[in-house]
Amino acid sequence: MTTLIAPTRPLIEVSDLRVGFATAVPVVKGVSFQLYRGECLALVGESGSGKSVTSRTLVGLAGQGARIQAARLRFDEQDLLACRARDWQGIRGGRIGFVMQDALGSLDPLRPVGREIDEALRLHTELTREQREQRIIDLFHAVGIPQPELRARQYPHQLSGGLRQRALIASAIACEPDLLIADEPTTALDATVQAQVMDLLISLRSRERAMLVVSHDMAVVSRLADRVAVMRNGEIIEQGPVEQVLYAPRESYTKSLLRAAAAVHVRRDPALSSDNADAFAERPTVVEARELSKRFLGPDGQSRTVVTPTSFTLRAGETLGIVGESGSGKTTLTRMLLALEKPDGGQVLLRGRPWRELSSAQQREERKRIQVVFQDPLSSFDPRYTVQRVLDEALAVAGVARGEPRRQRAEELLRLVQLDPQVLARRPIELSGGMRQRIAIARALAAEPDVLVCDEPVSALDVSVQAQILQLLADLKQRLGLACLFISHDLGVVQQVSDRVLVMKDGVVVESGPVREVFARPRHAYTRTLLAAIPFLYIHEERGVRVEAIAH
Repeated sequence: MTTLIAPTRPLIEVSDLRVGFATAVPVVKGVSFQLYRGECLALVGESGSGKSVTSRTLVGLAGQGARIQAARLRFDEQDLLACRARDWQGIRGGRIGFVMQDALGSLDPLRPVGREIDEALRLHTELTREQREQRIIDLFHAVGIPQPELRARQYPHQLSGGLRQRALIASAIACEPDLLIADEPTTALDATVQAQVMDLLISLRSRERAMLVVSHDMAVVSRLADRVAVMRNGEIIEQGPVEQVLYAPRESYTKSLLRAAAAVHVRRDPALSSDNADAFAERPTVVEARELSKRFLGPDGQSRTVVTPTSFTLRAGETLGIVGESGSGKTTLTRMLLALEKPDGGQVLLRGRPWRELSSAQQREERKRIQVVFQDPLSSFDPRYTVQRVLDEALAVAGVARGEPRRQRAEELLRLVQLDPQVLARRPIELSGGMRQRIAIARALAAEPDVLVCDEPVSALDVSVQAQILQLLADLKQRLGLACLFISHDLGVVQQVSDRVLVMKDGVVVESGPVREVFARPRHAYTRTLLAAIPFLYIHEERGVRVEAIAH
């Protein structure tokens, strides 16, 4: 990466920014930084550090009831503290593009994604209708969306998580803004798509455009940023060039973040990985997929195969990883295993019994044996419920009696996932992302399942919390004898937790086998592409330095 010479006047100037809500302690406390055209600044830190609130304040989206104070808060000499709603309409989308982390919540569920981008182009450019249509197709090509003409006509819920995120990025860059703010832009993306998006973001850099990146992924930060600001408890505790902050950090907190990144994503020699695949050969099969297949009807009326006939087994105590790009069919395959999607062909066997042949009562009973931990636990909780009530629902299904027995079991579950029982009285929204994920795991364990399905369970978490959750899952698996189906786009995580792995592409299992064998000697070109795309933690290339200890 070539560092550009910054002009004398900053595009963004933030001095002593303070943001609070109601009477609570401010979540941003005296933050100051400058950002010049042609420069990229990264805000890093754990959940709750104030980095997202800081970035949202720059586009007038701090939230209802936010109290914002600053000695100086300016964008291209415009006082943002004086902006009203009409002023923000002219700034957001046109001069400042904003990519939020939650693509599904950011895109309008009631209209196709192409129309959403068309609205931004219509409001902020003078392009004709035909030119706007071509611009949308070009943008979708640029962010790596396949079949752009088809995808532009689809609604957000019809796209995979990765495709939604790419559509959101396309929307943010549609009007070629002066400043692009990206809040965790690659969190939900698989390695190959992440590489495409990274290349895209790098290509968007110019002498006239600035970029502010909010991320917990040190590999993303190392490749994109010129400077890094580390936030903790609402304050910037360390700030400087990326080489200094990531390669020679001064603060112990920064060092702990880098150690956590290494614990989760360190490069491992596949030949030295433990090979437990044979250890499960004699154990009973808890789930078996036989020739499962699925087709869906697209918006153009064409039927498309999303999962070709696929077979595999999962044995007691074993972890099977499923990897592949967004749209590869791994989520649809999982939904068929959970009987949330009816297969067009093949069948699922639970402990040797075909799922389809069970009565409704038997299916309800068997469903307890397979529980799920989702990527975003907050969206799976009723926001009105306390933690006690969240667990109560699961314990009721498990047949635990009301009153004291249920409360005692809830406390046992929280201790099992290393949480204090005092959180029973709190609502999930009041807890950190890591605590919410632990509650989701506790809820899944309430029925004492044989199989735990983990669908991207750590992808949205900070690296330090990722390491904690992965260690917790490993401990629970050993203590409870759980079989685990682990779906992830992060091959480093899959290598760490899995015994065997399935690699999917376009609905086809292109490769499978023991993790050690697949990672050490991948046979299929696509697997080799995935492995090659796992990001390194880069220090600027002109320095010629790569920190291998924190790669992957």
